[in-house]
Amino acid sequence: MPDTAGWLRSLLPFVVLCFGGFMALLDIQIVASSLQYIGGGLSAAQDEISWVQTAYLIAEIIVIPLSGWLTRVFSTRWLFAASAAGFTVASLLCAFAWNIQSMIEFRALQGMLGASMIPIMFTSSFYFFQGSRRVYSAAVVGTIASIAPVLGPVIGGWITDNWNWHWLFYVNFVPGVVVTVLTVLLVRIDEPDLSLLKEADYPGIVLMAVALGTLEYVLEEGARWNWFDDATIRNCAWIAAIAGMLFVIRSLTFARPVVDLRALKNRNFAVGCFLSFVTGIGIFSTIYLTPLFLGYVRGYSAWQTGLAIFSTGAASLAGVPVYIVLARKFDTRWLMMFGLASFGVSMWAFSYITSDWSGGELLLPQILRGFPQVFAVAPAVTLGLGSLSAERLKYASGLFNMMRNLGGAVGIAVCGAILNTRTNFHFDGITYHLTPANGAMTRMVDGIAQRYGALPGSLDAGHVAALKELWHLAYREASTLAFADAFHAIMVAFIAATLLVPLLRQVTPAKAPSAPSH
Repeated sequence: MPDTAGWLRSLLPFVVLCFGGFMALLDIQIVASSLQYIGGGLSAAQDEISWVQTAYLIAEIIVIPLSGWLTRVFSTRWLFAASAAGFTVASLLCAFAWNIQSMIEFRALQGMLGASMIPIMFTSSFYFFQGSRRVYSAAVVGTIASIAPVLGPVIGGWITDNWNWHWLFYVNFVPGVVVTVLTVLLVRIDEPDLSLLKEADYPGIVLMAVALGTLEYVLEEGARWNWFDDATIRNCAWIAAIAGMLFVIRSLTFARPVVDLRALKNRNFAVGCFLSFVTGIGIFSTIYLTPLFLGYVRGYSAWQTGLAIFSTGAASLAGVPVYIVLARKFDTRWLMMFGLASFGVSMWAFSYITSDWSGGELLLPQILRGFPQVFAVAPAVTLGLGSLSAERLKYASGLFNMMRNLGGAVGIAVCGAILNTRTNFHFDGITYHLTPANGAMTRMVDGIAQRYGALPGSLDAGHVAALKELWHLAYREASTLAFADAFHAIMVAFIAATLLVPLLRQVTPAKAPSAPSH
C-alpha cells in the first residue's frame, strides 16, 4: 500500500513552498499592464515609471544566485519564512508609497526579500520527491515558472480596472502571512549553520552584486537612452564587464564560493542553464511584446489586454497533465525538443502579425506558445538540476534560476532594440513609396481632406489632417512589422535551443535524502 502519511508529509510543505514561489514570480509582471495607472497615481514622469518593474528585477537577480548559500546559513525553513514575511511587508509598503521614489525603493526591497523563494521552490522538489514522483514535482515547478509571469499582467489588469493599483500589493498580505506561518510549522529540510557567516566569500558577493546590478540596468535602460551613446550606460557596461570577470576568477579560485560555477563542468547542468536562459527569453519577451502591441497598436485597456493573452495561461495549464502522462512513458529529452520546437513554431506564427490582429487572431499562436511551455521548462529542471549531487544542488539552483531571469532581461532588451531600429527602418521603406505617383495614397488623402471640407489639390487644414492620418497609418504598419521582426528573433533562439537538446544525458532520479525527525 502506498505510504499516504509520508506522501502528505512531503506534499503539504511542497505546496506551501510552491505558493510562495508563485507569489514572487507573479509579482515580476503583475504591474506590467498597470504602470500608467501607478505613474498617474504617483505623479511620475514617463521615464520614471518603468523603474517600478526594473527595480524589482535588479534586486531579484542579485539575490537569486545567493539563495543557495543563504539556505545553508539560515536553513530552508527560516530563510523561506523570512523571505515570505519580508516580501509581505514590502508589498504593503509598495501599496502605501507616497511618490515614485518611495515606490521604486519599496519595489526593490520587495524583489530582494522575495527572491530566495524561487530557487528554494525548485530545489525542494528534489528533496521531497524521488523516483517517478519527480515527474509530477518537476511539472509543477515548471508550470509555475512559466505561467506565473503570463498571469501577472492578466491579474494585474483585472485588479487595477476593478479596484485600483494599490490592490496589486494589498492582495499579497493574506497569502504572505499564511505562507510564512505554514513554512515555520511544516517545512523541515535542514538546519541552520551560522558558522558559514565567518568564512563567507564577501568580496565575491560584492562583485556579483555589482556585476549583475549594473548589467541589469544596462539591459533594462539601454534602449531608452540609445545604448552606448549615453555615458551612464557606457560606464555601467564597463563596470558590469570588469566586475563580472573578477567575480568569475574569484569564484573559480576561492575554496568556498557563494555561487558554484564549477557545476558548469557538468554538461547537463551547463546545457540546462543555457536552455533555461532561452526559455527566459521566450517567456518574458513575449509577455513584454504582446501587451505592448495590444496597447500601442490596437489601443487596448489593461483588462482587454489581460483577456487577450489569457489563452496562453489556459493552454499552459492544459499542457501539464499531458506532460505528466507522457513523461512517464517517453524520454524527457524528446518532450523537451517538442516543447522548444513548438515555442519556436508559435513565434513563426506570431511573425505574420498585422495591425488588425486581436484576441481571435492571437488565439492559435498563443496556444502554440502556452501549451508546450511545461515541456520546455520541466525537463530542464529534471535534466539540468537533477544531474547534480545533493551537496551541489543548493548552490547551483540559484545560478540555474538566475539564468532564466537574465534571459528574460536580455530578451526584453534585444526586443526593445529591434522595435526601435526596425520601426524606423520599415517607416522609411513605407514612406519611400508614399509619393504623388501612388494613386491609392492620393485618393485616400483627397478623400479624408474632403471630409474636412477641403478642395481637391489645395493645402489647407483638411489636407494637413489627412497627411497626419497618413503618417499615423504608416507608423502603425511600421511598428507592426517591427513586432514581427522581434518574434522572428525569438524564433531563431528557440531553433538553436532545440538543436542543443541531444547534448543532454538522460538522468535517473536518485533517492531523496531521508527527512530528519522532529
